[in-house]
Amino acid sequence: MPELGEVRKAREIGYTQNHSYIWQACLGCGRERWVKLEKGQPRNIRCQCCNGKLNRGGSNYQYRRGERWFEHGYAMVRLYPEDSYGGMATKTYSVYEHRLLMAKHLGRCLQKGEIIHHKNGIRDDNRIANLELIATLGEHIKNHSKGYKDGYAKGYEDGKSRWKKAGNTSIPCDGCEKTGFIDRR
Repeated sequence: MPELGEVRKAREIGYTQNHSYIWQACLGCGRERWVKLEKGQPRNIRCQCCNGKLNRGGSNYQYRRGERWFEHGYAMVRLYPEDSYGGMATKTYSVYEHRLLMAKHLGRCLQKGEIIHHKNGIRDDNRIANLELIATLGEHIKNHSKGYKDGYAKGYEDGKSRWKKAGNTSIPCDGCEKTGFIDRR
């Protein structure tokens, strides 16, 4: 085993290049390894694993918007394997932001069947006040159907009253030339 600080040529330690290497300990974990010398200085002071952990988030040169992106209109975030909510993440350690926020609010990981509903329908509005936990898919579908029915009826009545307020009393039919308020349901 070489001594710390020992310098050798690449060919002496089994590398094919013609550079000098120094036997050095990682600052992060203390693991000893050969490090390439550049202008008399070690190229890296940390091993690849420790360097990767150090360069997460804002210190990474590829950092963009807090590791947040959008998929199907929903905000996604990246989790790391050691995160306590990592059980909710996909194989690539990504999770929908609204699911993560609700899990943190409840203090537990969400089950697969639990659905987080955006009350106002805006998919990237992830305020806790706008999110609601729904136990089953059937209940979620029923809530959406009720909302569509209520919205359709309201829109129909609003349109009907707006038409009458404008002074119109009838609508000509395109097909038969009759006039009257036509119910196109």
